[in-house]
Amino acid sequence: MDMLVERLDTKLREWEPNIAAAVWERILEIIDLADRDALDMMRSRVVEQEVLDLLDEPIFQ
Repeated sequence: MDMLVERLDTKLREWEPNIAAAVWERILEIIDLADRDALDMMRSRVVEQEVLDLLDEPIFQ
């Protein structure tokens, strides 16, 4: 855990302020979802991309 905290601390200082703020916001969202036992409700990027790919597929009739 210490390694994760150290790496996050380092990265937050390296990134541009707007990127660091966006990451911080996402982390807070994940913590909140975990506290409410609702992580399974969060969309995964993989599933989201699969849906977008399906929507982009041509419709053959």
